[in-house]
Amino acid sequence: MTELEKLKAGLEYCYDDPEVDALKERAIIWCQRYNALDPLDFEGQRAVLRENLGGMGEGVWIAKTFNCDNGKNIYIGNNFTGNYNITMLDIREIRIGDNVMIGPNTLITTVGHPLSPMGRRRHLGVARPVTIGNDVWIGGNVTILPGVTVGNNVVVAAGAVVTKDVPDNCVVGGVPARKIRDIENDVE
Repeated sequence: MTELEKLKAGLEYCYDDPEVDALKERAIIWCQRYNALDPLDFEGQRAVLRENLGGMGEGVWIAKTFNCDNGKNIYIGNNFTGNYNITMLDIREIRIGDNVMIGPNTLITTVGHPLSPMGRRRHLGVARPVTIGNDVWIGGNVTILPGVTVGNNVVVAAGAVVTKDVPDNCVVGGVPARKIRDIENDVE
């Protein structure tokens, strides 16, 4: 298997393989292009996002500065607000539902590395997709780790580090994030 095939299969892969690097290099270029756009040119911003993301609904806005590892692995639903300085390390898929807000300085990452020092010396990575449901508010300075699914109608408190799946209809917070309380779903 190629390193890219290993990555897509969820196996350890070499993250500085030329094929894998090409995805990141392309993303660096288009993110730089996006971030250089006039901040009030919303139509131009949407056009660049639509061209470079895997999929995008209506009413999507992402503030500057935005960074990602691929772009084509990001799928965003309708009515999305992404605040300043969001980073999405989308070596694997990041799927975001409808009516989602993400606070500033948030990191969503699909990639991790081995605990083994030899694995890290060999530049190995392993990637798992991230899914975020509908009607989710992610506060500022949140980190969401690889393989996590955040349910529907969830609030992730500012500063949380989400290491495990989050059920529907709750508030989570802390490091690592834990359920704080249930919340009502008043739109069903």
